[in-house]
Amino acid sequence: MELLFSLSGWVVMPAWLGLAALPFWYPNIVRWIQWSVPTLLGMAYLALILVYWGSNKGGYDSLAAVRELFTSDGLLLAGWLHYLAFDLFIGAWIVEQAQRSGIAHGWVLPCLPLTFLFGPIGLLAFYVVLLWHRAWRRIRLRHQRVSA
Repeated sequence: MELLFSLSGWVVMPAWLGLAALPFWYPNIVRWIQWSVPTLLGMAYLALILVYWGSNKGGYDSLAAVRELFTSDGLLLAGWLHYLAFDLFIGAWIVEQAQRSGIAHGWVLPCLPLTFLFGPIGLLAFYVVLLWHRAWRRIRLRHQRVSA
């Protein structure tokens, strides 16, 4: 379990660094990161679920049941891989959406560590950036119409 835990970090960190640095030079790397690394993590997740799912008490009907479910190292690691895969997928989605919207990458950079560390907070930060960018674009467009 410890080895798989360590390997997951070694797989995820270069992907996050790639999202931060490589979109400048290799825009298609974002799509590759978005699909390949979460898929690899998802396969490890599936294997852990298949092996450990019925071996532990617990469930999802109460906080105490979830706590009991994650007393198994196998299911705890599966939960960790779940977080890593989904947060990375969302991080890549954020970069891709920013590129499509014409948002400068510098505005996206703070959202990436927030997504890596705190998931939904990074997504919320990106939504703020996206809304600000859209509002700013509308204001500029109106100003250009008035000036013309």
